[in-house]
Amino acid sequence: MIKVGDALPAVTLMEYSEVEGGGCSLGPNPVDVAAATANKTIALFALPGAFTPTCSAKHVPGYVENAAAFKAAGVDEIWCVSVNDAFVMGAWARDQKTAGKVRMLADGDAVFAKATGLTLDLTGKGMGLRSTRYAMLVKNGKVTTLNVEAPGKFEVSDAQTLLVQAKG
Repeated sequence: MIKVGDALPAVTLMEYSEVEGGGCSLGPNPVDVAAATANKTIALFALPGAFTPTCSAKHVPGYVENAAAFKAAGVDEIWCVSVNDAFVMGAWARDQKTAGKVRMLADGDAVFAKATGLTLDLTGKGMGLRSTRYAMLVKNGKVTTLNVEAPGKFEVSDAQTLLVQAKG
C-alpha cells in the first residue's frame, strides 16, 4: 500500500472535457499523473464509485464547497479519482457542479487503484474492483498526508479533515 513519502504511481488517468482548450480536445483526455502533479500541491480523494450515495451526497460536495479554502491553504488542484470511465466521470462532474473546483479523473482500468494498493473488491455486488475511500495531500508528486477509511466508513477522507491538514 502507498504510504507517506511515496511517489504517486506513474500512470495515466482520463478526464472528460466539455470545452476545447489548453491542448485538450472535447471528450476523454489523458492525464499523466507524474506530469500533472509536478511542482503542484494536490488534494486527492478517491472513492468507490460515481453516483453512489455517500460519494454523491457527502464526499464530492464537501470538496466542491471547500475549493476556495483549499486554494487559500496552498492547494493548487483538487482531484477526485474513481474506477469509472471518463464519460461517467464527466456526467458526474456536471451533476455535482465541479467545474473549476474539482478535477474528476477516471481510473477506468483501476490501474491507479491497483498501483496504490488501495483497492476494494466489490465483486458479487455488481461493482467489481474499485478504489478504497481515502484522501491524500500530494506535493510535487509525493504523498505527504494519507487518510484511508475503514470499510464502510466516511470519517477521515472528508474535505474538512484534509483541509485542516493542508493548513497545518
